[in-house]
Amino acid sequence: MGYKVAVVGATGNVGREMLNILDERKFPADEVVALASRRSVGVEVSYGDRTLKVKALEHYDFSDVDICLMSAGGSVSKEWSPQIGAAGAVVIDNSSAWRMDPDVPLIVPEVNAAATEGFKKNIIANPNCSTAQLVVALKPLHDKATIKRVVVSTYQSVSGAGKSAMDELFSQTKAVYTNDELVAKKFPKRIAFNVIPHIDVFMEDGYTKEEWKMMAETKKILDPKIKLSATCVRVPVFVGHSEAVNIEFENPITADEARDILRKAPGCLVIDKQEPGGYATPYEAAGEDATYISRIREDATVENGLVLWCVSDNLRKGAALNAIQIAEVLINRKLITAKKKAA
Repeated sequence: MGYKVAVVGATGNVGREMLNILDERKFPADEVVALASRRSVGVEVSYGDRTLKVKALEHYDFSDVDICLMSAGGSVSKEWSPQIGAAGAVVIDNSSAWRMDPDVPLIVPEVNAAATEGFKKNIIANPNCSTAQLVVALKPLHDKATIKRVVVSTYQSVSGAGKSAMDELFSQTKAVYTNDELVAKKFPKRIAFNVIPHIDVFMEDGYTKEEWKMMAETKKILDPKIKLSATCVRVPVFVGHSEAVNIEFENPITADEARDILRKAPGCLVIDKQEPGGYATPYEAAGEDATYISRIREDATVENGLVLWCVSDNLRKGAALNAIQIAEVLINRKLITAKKKAA
């Protein structure tokens, strides 16, 4: 007996990827419904070899829905997730709306799957895309040598800011070659052939909200004792986030030990040949499920320090894949049962 799954925000980058991954992983769904705002009603989206017509979120009856994959932004989630949860569906939300709510688990299945058992509001949160790949890499190393401090610099693709951001990179790049005017609407400065050290709004302490998310979410998912500082940068890449990560441990750990640990860790793929091209880039990570880890080396400036480079597809592990993995955890741990009974 399968489940009824609703995808809210089905016309967006992440919503479309959710539909792709549900089909790819042969998720046990008897029915999948594509939902979005009223202006998208009737738009067709792909689900495997089938086509779904988008229905309006505002008029949908969730009483027989088992799992709702929510990817429609924080304000929509704040309004609708409690209502959908009250109707009996488990909402797996991709926005930042519920991540720091103490009654809402924040889950990366390779890291803290057991925390799914504590959900109370029928809402489970997906972390920020840059946090998801980071904690997948940090978790096995933390288990081995206990992380004290992390300094991370991100190189985040424009797809993390939505389809309009991807369109802006494309149009600006084209304008450079055709000598046309470069128009910046989505980003505060041009993104073509440039990098922008600014993602989300600035906060009073000078960090951006994206940077704060990485700090707060890593503590909630992995360990509240970890100190973390982040600098988040948007780069002219369509898909795939990269991170340069400096880690300080309480206990000794060598680069060779770290490689061995990460090679065996769930969700990690080590590509670390110390030669030209012997590392992962966003291009290779796009369309893949793994968090790729490269450039593992010891940091001589601190005691028990390592440096590494990690790359992942932000639309997949950073969002859609992680949400569906959470749904699979709920099923495998028997935390959810299908409402529709077999005939």
